[in-house]
Amino acid sequence: MTSSFSEEVRKQVETQLHGGITIVVLGASGDLAKKKTFPALFGLYRNGFFPPKTHIVGYARTKMTHEEYHKRVSQYIKVPEVFRKQLNEFLAISTYVDGQYDEDASYQNLNKHIEKIENDSHIADGHKNRLFYMALPPSVFIPVAKGLKKNVYSRGSINRVVVEKPFGMDLDSSRRLDKELGALFSEDEIYRIDHYLGKEMVKNIMTLRFANVFFGSIWNAQHIENVQITFKEPFGTEGRGGYFDEFGIIRDVIQNHLFQVLSLLAMERPISMSAEAIRDEKVKVLRCIPPIVVSDALVGQYGKSVDGTKPGYLEDDTLKNKQSVTPTFATLVAWINNERWQGVPFILKAGKALNESKVDVRIQFKNVAGQLFKEVPRNELVIRVQPNEAVYMKFNNKLPGLSFQTTISELDLSYHRRYSDLRIPDAYEALILDVLRGDHSNFVRNDELDVAWTIFTPLLHELETSKVKPIEYAYGSRGPKQLDEFVKRYGFRRHQEQYIWPIQNVDGTGSRK
Repeated sequence: MTSSFSEEVRKQVETQLHGGITIVVLGASGDLAKKKTFPALFGLYRNGFFPPKTHIVGYARTKMTHEEYHKRVSQYIKVPEVFRKQLNEFLAISTYVDGQYDEDASYQNLNKHIEKIENDSHIADGHKNRLFYMALPPSVFIPVAKGLKKNVYSRGSINRVVVEKPFGMDLDSSRRLDKELGALFSEDEIYRIDHYLGKEMVKNIMTLRFANVFFGSIWNAQHIENVQITFKEPFGTEGRGGYFDEFGIIRDVIQNHLFQVLSLLAMERPISMSAEAIRDEKVKVLRCIPPIVVSDALVGQYGKSVDGTKPGYLEDDTLKNKQSVTPTFATLVAWINNERWQGVPFILKAGKALNESKVDVRIQFKNVAGQLFKEVPRNELVIRVQPNEAVYMKFNNKLPGLSFQTTISELDLSYHRRYSDLRIPDAYEALILDVLRGDHSNFVRNDELDVAWTIFTPLLHELETSKVKPIEYAYGSRGPKQLDEFVKRYGFRRHQEQYIWPIQNVDGTGSRK
């Protein structure tokens, strides 16, 4: 962030919160809090984005001493020695309270702890702001929300509640959750966090589309053949099979993360950069998508690796159902029935235990008209979300020399080279800062969530009631062998020429197809 922007944001936060806030991390002893929430909070503290009277309170069922809690908080905060003093200062404003999630007495004890902090900090009535971050499984969202509203809600001050995904299991459960949460907190107080909306390259999609006239004129069905949004992880469930089996890859990744990316790629230009204007356009485009059907889906489940060293999904010790048909891989095709996108397939691919780690968007343009050049590859715009953020355009160029042979080249913007002097913030860090600012732009609104579940619920129910058997693929492979044929049906064309992207890693040694 530039210093002028950072200073402006600091002033926004301090002015809105009147110089103070208590951040309560519920589920403070869990993996999400340790690995994501606390490192993000420290990043904001280190960069000076907290108002002066900020305190962090961890809350969980686990009984811990003050020292044990600080050790747990700092476990995943890796800092060089130069930041050790700041880490100690951060721990000094972090305290812990243990208690139950369904017991008024526990929340009343938490409230007393917070009130003492506020009184010791001389925070005036009306400025006793509180942020509740639920780093919790969805099964306890409502009991916790009820306990907070009844016992810990700060009357006359700002209250904000951050809810982690998954937001329900299907349309009905999502509506029940939304109704119960909405009865306790206003929509303005609720922040449904999808950390993909905090990733730098996802946030960059709107700038690419609406700040560049040449992209604006070709961003439609007249020029684009297909759009692929891909999520790949090189590891399996690794002892989390019991948890993963409840959800599967479609609920865990596609219905939320990838669909958020799709909405930003496909929406119309908002009338302003306000949160509601952006979210209005996202909802409008999602309402143009009919429910995804089974014939537009390919599902898989990983087996053991070819060399036998990596176990298959059904061999996960934590998995109770050894006949599970839960997909660990899925490719789904969504269609947008509006003037801009009619007939363009949006191919959503996600899988675990694949051959690499990456998230990217690949926009493949139509064939060049006419036959002036023989079988030239299609142009592609690739937005690489992670790792090594980049935007590059694949285009055709004359091979230097006496012939008129064409070759694939690229216009390349690799962030680690172009912006080597700027730090890209963690997604959670960026989103928690948005919560402090009261900016809902990068959070999921209730009607947006509702329409997304409308699109996915019929498919999920059909896969589960029919017990559709996923295709087995080897751990460490690209996915099911049928994948290439499946995406080819939707117009994706893989050119045979070996394409090498010459600079990928920071040191310039890598390459990527």
